[in-house]
Amino acid sequence: MNILPLYAAPQYAEQVIDWIWHAFGDGLPREFFQSIVEHSQTPGALPLTFIAVEGEQLLGTVGLWRCDLITRQDLYPWLAALYVDETARGKGLAGQLQQHVIACAARIGYTELHLWSACRDFYERYGWQYIGDGLEYPDKMVHLYRYSLDVSAGCTTE
Repeated sequence: MNILPLYAAPQYAEQVIDWIWHAFGDGLPREFFQSIVEHSQTPGALPLTFIAVEGEQLLGTVGLWRCDLITRQDLYPWLAALYVDETARGKGLAGQLQQHVIACAARIGYTELHLWSACRDFYERYGWQYIGDGLEYPDKMVHLYRYSLDVSAGCTTE
């Protein structure tokens, strides 16, 4: 299994767009997620989208975004849109995708990484610290997390 930037394998872009739209698009058009993915195809610039592939099979995706919660623009960057295909769940891939983004953000020089989730007790297992609740547009309360980064870690963005 390899984790690589989506721009290195753009043939998977449509599947990534569909995944994150169906998983996170509550009321938003597909074009919203298409725009995010299209703008995450520049090496060395945020946002970045990463994919996990085994052979020719796409297993999961995750993003490193400048902003993922409009009401908390004071927090950045964000681990965002973590999705693992149903056939690949339960095998530790979510943790591997998180670790890849954590290492990448640290390599870039960030000292913290953030995420929001509608559920509790998942990200804590991976070392994320719950820091409170926030408001996702238009009126959904979500849980906020922070991860302190080791800036000596590595990142594969090519």
